[in-house]
Amino acid sequence: MEEKEKFMRAALRRAQRGLERGEVPVGAVIVHEGKVVAGGYNRRTATQKAGSHAEMYAIDRACKKFNSWRLPECDLYVTLEPCPMCMGAALNARVRKIYFGAYEQKGRSMTMELATSNLLNHTLEVEGGVLEEECSALLTGFFRDMRNKTRERQAEEPPQG
Repeated sequence: MEEKEKFMRAALRRAQRGLERGEVPVGAVIVHEGKVVAGGYNRRTATQKAGSHAEMYAIDRACKKFNSWRLPECDLYVTLEPCPMCMGAALNARVRKIYFGAYEQKGRSMTMELATSNLLNHTLEVEGGVLEEECSALLTGFFRDMRNKTRERQAEEPPQG
C-alpha cells in the first residue's frame, strides 16, 4: 500500500467516527515524518459552529502538539477537497502539501486557486483523487440516507391545511 493511501485510510477512519455521530463524514489527519500526529472529523452538527471542519481540528491539534502555528514539514490528508476556509487555514499554517480524496463539485476552482496563488506569501502542493471512490462513497451514502430519512418523515406527517 502506498504511503498516501495509508494516511488517507487514517482520514477515512476519522470520517467514519463523524458519521457514527451524525456528522457529514469528512475526516482529516496531519502527517509529520511519516506518522499521523493529529486528526479530526467534522463536528458542525454537535457544536453548531460553522468552522467545526475536520481540517480545522487537525490543524489546531498539530499546532498545539508542535507549539507553533507553523507546520511547514507537515502534510494534510482529508477525505474531501478542502473548502476555502480550510484551504486558508492550511496556507496560514504553512502546510507543505494537501492530499484529498473526493472532489468537491462546488467551489473547486477557487480552492485550488488559493493553494497556488502568487498573491499570497505561501503556496502549497495539492493532490486530489487519493482513494477517491472510497471517500466519495462514504459521502454519497450519507447524503442518500439523509434524503431518504427526510422523505420518510415527510410521508409520516399529516397533511397541512
